[in-house]
Amino acid sequence: MNDAVAASSTKWPAGYPTAPVVMLVDDEANVLSALRRLLRPTGYTVLTAGGGAEALTQLAAQEVDLLISDMRMPDMDGAQLLAQARQRWPDTQRVLLTGYADVTSAVSAINEGGIFRYVSKPWNEDEFLNIVYQALEWRGLQREKLRLEALTLKQNGELKSLNASLEVKVAERTADLQIANQELTLANEKLKKTFFNTVQVMSSLIELRAPQLAGHSRRVADVARKIAEKMGLAPADIHEVLMAGLLHDIGKIGYGDQLLGTPMAKMTAEGLSQARKHPLNGAAALMSLPDMRGVAAIIRSHHERWDGTGFPDGLKGEAIPPGARILALANDYDAVQIGTLSAKKHNSDEAKQYVVEGRSFRYDPAVCDAFSELIGRARPKPTAEQRISGAEAKPGMVLTRDLFSHEGVLLLAVEHVLDDVLIKQVREYEETNNKALIICVKA
Repeated sequence: MNDAVAASSTKWPAGYPTAPVVMLVDDEANVLSALRRLLRPTGYTVLTAGGGAEALTQLAAQEVDLLISDMRMPDMDGAQLLAQARQRWPDTQRVLLTGYADVTSAVSAINEGGIFRYVSKPWNEDEFLNIVYQALEWRGLQREKLRLEALTLKQNGELKSLNASLEVKVAERTADLQIANQELTLANEKLKKTFFNTVQVMSSLIELRAPQLAGHSRRVADVARKIAEKMGLAPADIHEVLMAGLLHDIGKIGYGDQLLGTPMAKMTAEGLSQARKHPLNGAAALMSLPDMRGVAAIIRSHHERWDGTGFPDGLKGEAIPPGARILALANDYDAVQIGTLSAKKHNSDEAKQYVVEGRSFRYDPAVCDAFSELIGRARPKPTAEQRISGAEAKPGMVLTRDLFSHEGVLLLAVEHVLDDVLIKQVREYEETNNKALIICVKA
C-alpha cells in the first residue's frame, strides 16, 4: 500500500529533494494504521507491508529511505527482515519496533540488522517522530556526503582537464602578450623619439630669428645633462634637465628682433623688464602639459642666483630647484661665449673663468664643482678685488662682477669701466633706496 501524504516539505530533514520514503512493516493492520496516521503531518511518503516477504518485494521495486519493522511477525521476524535489508540495501536506514519482552530479539536485530534505533511498544508519539526524523536525517547526511564526494570527483576530473587546457591557453596568451608588448615597446620608443624631435624643433624656432643663438639651446642642454649625470641625479631628473635646456629660451618667442639680438648688459630699462619675463612666459607655455611641469619649474627658475639676486622670484640657495641651478650655470657658460649675456664675447677659457668666479654667489657651489670636474678646473685670475659702495667709487674703476640692484636687476655688467655719469647714477640710486650697493672692482 502507498500512502503519499501531502504536507510542507520544510519539515523534511536536509538532503531530500523530494519527500523521504518510509516503509512500515507489521502484521497487525491497526498498528500500521496508527503509525501511518501519526506520520501523515510530516509529509513523508509512507509505504506499508504486512510481513517480511511483502516488504522485501517492495524494497526491490522502490528505493526506501527508512525501514521500520515490528519484531514479532509470522514466517519472518523483524530481526531477519532487517538483516536481509542490511545486506541487500545497506543505504536504507533501519528501526526496530519491539515490546519489553523481546530484549533478546532486539539484541539480535542490533547485531545482525545493524539498526539505527529501536522503539518500544507502546510508543511515545513525540519520541517516535523524533527517532524517525533523526534516522532520516542520518540517511540524508549520508546521501549528501556521497553526492558531494561524487561531485568532487567529477569536478576534480573536470578541473584537471581544464588545467591542461588552461596551460595551453596561458602559453598561447603569453605568446600573444609578448608580441603585443614588443609592438607597444616599439610604438612607445617611436613616440618618445617623435616627442624629442618635436622639442628640438621648438627649441630651434627662436634661433631662426637670431643667428648668434644658433645651436645655443642644444649646447646648453648637453652641458646641463652632463653636469646632472656627474652629480648623480636620477634618470628622470636628468631627462627633465635635458628638456629644460632645449626649451629654456622658448619664452623669448615674443621678443622683437632688436631686443632678441641685444646683450642683457646693454638693454634699456624697458627691454630689461621685458627680458626678465621670459622665464615666466616659458614656464606658462608648458604648464598645460602634465608631463612637462617639472621642466616648466626648471625653466621658471633658471635665472635665479645662489645669493638671491636673480629673477623672477628672488629665490636663494636651496630654495632654487636643483635642475634650475644646473641650467643657470650651463646657460651662462654658453651665453658669455656668444655675447648674449655681456657686451664682450668670451672664449672658452674666459667662459670657464667666469663660471668659476661665480661660485657661491651666482651658482650653487656643488654645481660649479661638478662643472669644473667635467671641463677641467680653471684657476682664478690673480686679479685683486675690493668691495666698495657708491660713495667710494671713482672714475676708471673696473667692475670685477656684475652689479645688480636690490631687486635683482642687472645694472652694470662685469668689466664695465666707471665714469662720472655712472657713479652719479649709482649714488642717486643708493640715496633713493636708502641702502648702499656692493660694488666689486679691481684693487
